[in-house]
Amino acid sequence: MQVLITGGAGFIGSHLAEALLARGDAVAILDDLSTGAFHNIAHLVQHPRFHFAIDSVHNSLVLDRLASQADAIVHLAAAVGVQLVVERPTETIETNVLGTHQVLAAARRYRCRTLIASTSEVYGKSEDLPFREDGDLVLGPSSRSRWGYAASKLLDEFLGLAAYREYELPVTIVRFFNTVGPRQTGRYGMVVPRFVRQALRGEPLTVYGDGEQSRCFCHVLDVVRALVALLDRPEVTSGEIYNIGSDQEVTINELARRVVQRTGSDSPIHHIPYSQAYAPGFEDMRRRVPDIAKIRAAIGWQPTCSLDQILDDVLAYERERLGTEEEGGG
Repeated sequence: MQVLITGGAGFIGSHLAEALLARGDAVAILDDLSTGAFHNIAHLVQHPRFHFAIDSVHNSLVLDRLASQADAIVHLAAAVGVQLVVERPTETIETNVLGTHQVLAAARRYRCRTLIASTSEVYGKSEDLPFREDGDLVLGPSSRSRWGYAASKLLDEFLGLAAYREYELPVTIVRFFNTVGPRQTGRYGMVVPRFVRQALRGEPLTVYGDGEQSRCFCHVLDVVRALVALLDRPEVTSGEIYNIGSDQEVTINELARRVVQRTGSDSPIHHIPYSQAYAPGFEDMRRRVPDIAKIRAAIGWQPTCSLDQILDDVLAYERERLGTEEEGGG
């Protein structure tokens, strides 16, 4: 199979590219490096079945050329991270919605199997836990920019499912829940790499709010297994939405304590208000837990990595990265 990954130089995309190449597929990547990084894929450049283009999905000529050679497209290119969403809401909405429109148009031209990445953010403030794919979605007011991200990804879902219904394009939607692991950047607010880097540097771990909000963290390698299996089962999964994530909850306070413990750091844990971390009036969800029964029934998938394993893998990566920075005088 020939697979095009948009956003393929990013955290999830680079791991997916490795997995597909390892099993014999050909992989092309389209990424403008706005949130991805070339060093994530540099080790793949000489692979005979790997190709890349440093450009945006908004460049229709480049996207069309790559799609014309693909059997499947995994659309991961998007504005990512709460901090980016709050600071640059216009870019967030335009990147997500217009980018997905372009990808689906190219997929239709060449009948490409298509996976579209969505997010647990679309569940918004729903308190109907665990979140089911067919559950109601409860977003906050449009005056709060964080909900623009959820709305843009929800529109991506509508576009993908409309292409399936109107044009019989084999489209599957995946909703990611707090995917973590090596190569994830803390630049846009991702909590695990941020905590690990703070601990390694002996800095205070900054917890937003009271820290009793809970999340479920899933290793990127488990997520990649799910994506590959979904790609292989269009006859079962097309026209469907699937949660991908762990269903094991941990509070952010407990996460911070675990990071301090596993790094052996003396870093204190400091709490700061959301208004200081993001913006006045910022809203957050207390719990975010996926129901993964649907994907388990469809393809037999469930996560295998524990939180401690995830933290150890991130820790090993960040220690190496920190050492490289120190050697280079960075």
